[in-house]
This record gives sequence, structure tokens and C-alpha cells, in this order.
Amino acid sequence: MFLLKKILSQLILPPLGPLIVAMIGVFLLRWRPRVGRFLVSLGIVLLFASSVPIIVYALARPLEDFPPVDLASARSAQAIVILAGGKRRHAPEYHGETVNRLTLERIRYGALLARRTGLPILVSGGLNAGKTSEAQLMREVLEREFGIKVKWTESASRDTHENAVYSADILKAAGVTRIVLVTHAAHMRRSLAEFSAAGLNCLAAPTGFFSLGAGDDSELGLLPSANAAYAGWYISHEWLGNVALALGLGR
Repeated sequence: MFLLKKILSQLILPPLGPLIVAMIGVFLLRWRPRVGRFLVSLGIVLLFASSVPIIVYALARPLEDFPPVDLASARSAQAIVILAGGKRRHAPEYHGETVNRLTLERIRYGALLARRTGLPILVSGGLNAGKTSEAQLMREVLEREFGIKVKWTESASRDTHENAVYSADILKAAGVTRIVLVTHAAHMRRSLAEFSAAGLNCLAAPTGFFSLGAGDDSELGLLPSANAAYAGWYISHEWLGNVALALGLGR
């Protein structure tokens, strides 16, 4: 089921999803020219829209409706939970695997919160592929590069739902029910839903706001860019995840 979800998401999300739509349109041009032209046009428009800053950041804004965490409120929690966002399997400069940019942004913010609140940290992220779990890589980076000790490591999860279930099992066994949840702002809505369903009282600590990057491309906001294309894929992934969760398919 997990592998099927991964495959389907790749087939739907940009850039492959819009390209498939356009390719189907090309195939139909000979037999159903009107439908074919529509699908080709639709695929091109979707591909373009998923890499245009002004459109991508507008799509991100409804997902990122969480303010930065209030430190006074954060200190009333019992632990900080940092969710993995992926890893780089081939990083020769680090002699193997390491965290990717999404995970690094999350652990950087988690380390800052840990210093300011004194709360213990749980890192959550499974193996998926490669030799080392994302949680173990997060632990190594936090301890070696940020000087922050990690108290719990959850290394079995493969998605956000399992992040929540397995982390809750570890934390409840330690008597922890109030957490500060660290992940990207666009991922926060789905994460809060899953962790709350797992029985934890969560305070959102979002980082990496894509919608606030609109000013970075203000002069070229209508032209596709590599940064917007990456953000477009991520935002599309989160919208798809939220729809699946609302339909009861997220689990």
C-alpha cells in the first residue's frame, strides 16, 4: 500500500502528472482532435503554473496559516518532535548518507527551540531506502553539528501517519503528551491532524514558509523558476496529502 501511494503520487504530481496529461492529448489528436488539443493545452498550463512563483506561493498560503511558535507557550510542552523530510543517499562529502535540505531546515529550527526551551527532542523518520534511517541521520547531525542531544529516535515510520503513531507510542510510554511539533509550514496542517489523532496535544512550530518567499521573485513573479518549480512540487504534494486525509485515504 505504501509503495502504491508513492507511485500514484509521482504519477499525479508535477512535473510528471502534467506531462502525462499532455502526452495523452498528443495520442488523442488523431482520433479525438478537440479532446486531444484540450489535454495538451491543459498539461502545458499545469506544468507552467506549477513553476510560476506568483501562482505557487498563492497555493502555499492556505496551507501555511500557522504563526511562528510562541516561546512562552512552547516552554509549557514536555518535548519537541522534529519530523524528517527526506535524505540524500549519495553524499560523498559526508562519506555516505545525510539529511536533505527539507530535513536540515527542520532540525535547525528544532535545535534553536531546544536551546531556548530546554525541552528534550524526539526525531522521527524511517529507512524508506538506503542504509540509515532518516531519524538516525537527524540525530547524528543534531548531536555532532548542532551540539543538541536527542532523547528519543523513532526510526520505523514511512509517512506522516506512521510518524504520529510510532512517536506517540514512544512519548506516551515516557509520560509525554504535550509536544512542540516541528515541520514545514505547508506540512503542518496534515501533521497536526495525524498527531492529534494519535492522542498528543500539539503546539505547531512551523518553519520553511514557502508563501513568504514571494518577495524573493517579485520582479520575475510571472516567469517560471527552478525555486518555484521545487516549491510547486512540494505544495502540490501537500495538497494531495490533505485531500487524501480528508477522504480517509491518508492511512
